[in-house]
Amino acid sequence: MEKKKRILIVDDEPGTTLPFKLGLENYGFQVDTYNDPNLALHNFNSGSYDLALIDVRMEGMNGFELVQEIKQIDKNLKVCFITSFKAYYDSLLEEYPNMDHRCFIQKPISIEDLLKHIENVLSR
Repeated sequence: MEKKKRILIVDDEPGTTLPFKLGLENYGFQVDTYNDPNLALHNFNSGSYDLALIDVRMEGMNGFELVQEIKQIDKNLKVCFITSFKAYYDSLLEEYPNMDHRCFIQKPISIEDLLKHIENVLSR
């Protein structure tokens, strides 16, 4: 039996993390969620996840800052950024030009479309 793919979701909105978690678990993923980026970082271990879905705009630490910290622990982790604020995301790209930003997910998004993004990234 194939091992379940593990996904980390960090978004300060429970209204995002809960539906994503429930939807992805219905498709056989194992999902951990955090609404606090500092707590997510504190509990993060190398090799724990196949993919991280990280909100760009959060209190205390933005998604790019969180990913920079996480990549020091697990440089191979695949990441997708999620945001409702495309302009904010674009301005962060200018601030962090070396950030891998191939996977960008605009909220709101259906679970089916989210799955397409995830399968695309995991197959790379």
